[in-house]
Order: sequence, then C-alpha cells, then structure tokens
Amino acid sequence: MINKHSPLPIYYQLEQGIKEMIEKGQLQPGEMIPSERELAETYDISRMTVRQAINNLVNDGYLVRKRGKGTFVAATKIEQPLKGLTSFSEDMRARGMVPGAEVLDFLIVPASTALSQLLDMREGADVYEIRRIRLADGLPMALETSYIPCSIVPNLTREIVSGSVYEFIEKNAGLSIRSAVQVLEASVARKMEAELLQIKEGAPVLLLQRRSYLDDGRPLEVVKSVYRGDRYKFTIEMERGK
Repeated sequence: MINKHSPLPIYYQLEQGIKEMIEKGQLQPGEMIPSERELAETYDISRMTVRQAINNLVNDGYLVRKRGKGTFVAATKIEQPLKGLTSFSEDMRARGMVPGAEVLDFLIVPASTALSQLLDMREGADVYEIRRIRLADGLPMALETSYIPCSIVPNLTREIVSGSVYEFIEKNAGLSIRSAVQVLEASVARKMEAELLQIKEGAPVLLLQRRSYLDDGRPLEVVKSVYRGDRYKFTIEMERGK
C-alpha cells in the first residue's frame, strides 16, 4: 500500500489504499479499522501522517469516528438518480430497504403569501404542514417539510402521512402525479437538523426543494428535504446535445 519512493505523498497513498479496500468490500460498513498507532507501526510511518489520511477519509464520508470506540467504515450511501419522479418510500423499497417515517408535525395552517404563489391558491387558504423524519431500515435519512393544499386532498390524516403520501394520493384519492421541479444544493446541518438526523451540527447535508404537479397542471406539493450527506448521494444522467 505504501511506496516511500513514490512522488505521491504517503498520507495520500494510505488514504487511497484504505478507500480501495472499502470499495472492493475488503472492509465492510460498520467494521472498525486499525488504530492510528497500529497503522503507523504496520507501514512504518508517523502517526501524524496516518491521522491526515484518516481525517480526509472521514471528511469524504468513507469513515466515521465514534468517541471512545474507534474509527469505523461508514454505511454505504444510498444512490438516488435524478431521473423520473418517485417517492422516498418507492426508492427505499426498490433497494430492498424498509421505508418509514417519524411524523413530527401534522398541522393545518393558512397559506402564506409565498406558499399561495407556489401552490397557485388563495392566500390564507388551508394547507397541510407535514414535518417528518424519513427512515430507511429504521435509520434517519432525511428531514422533510411539505405543504399540500387541503382542498386537493381533504381527507389526509396523521396516520396516512406516516407512510407514503404519493401512494395514498394516487391509489385512494384518485389523482395522478405528473411531474416535479427540483432544486438541489449543498448545505450544512443546523442545530435542530443535526439533532433530528443524528449527525453533528455543521455536518454536510444535501438540501432538496421540490414542487410537484398533478396531471391537470395543478401544483400538488411544495417540499423541502434535508438529506444526510454521509448516507445519501444523487446522480444525474446527462447526454451531450447535438
């Protein structure tokens, strides 16, 4: 793994070697890696060099530190293609995972000026405000806040939103969801988001804002989701124009 005659920095060689072992499955998610001292002795390098490599792998999401326990291989990130409109529950089931939701708030509130414009409705009209932690195999993946006009889905309940809202709308409300516009940004977790997602304040997150539409063109939903950067990644398939 280490060639001291190589022009590549030693910390970089160690970093790439550990990363390759993770990607090839030689180190499994949840497995503890050797300590800094053990790695330094094994490769006859300084602990400072080892620490730099480990820090880079932690920052890149390959490793996680657990205080008092050691450094472990991070859980595999869920890859979400930004192609086609699917619900979180559908995405998780397609990956063989069990989707879930912890409902934090289920309220009926008057639409603000901004919301009324986004949802093409009268200002002050009733909208559902739904705040949920989205789970996969019981682990928190995202914090989601969504707004849906009560006039479109008048019989929504807290029990229903603990599952897939899209599935209920299409199977039980007789509506068809056609399209959505999404904006994806990089951000960092604020204190409340970090506590709910079980990550450190300031940890990298992916901020997704989406507005979805029904077949008849009416806006159905405005949603803001904060995804854990260490467990989720988005991919985009692109073609070069002619």
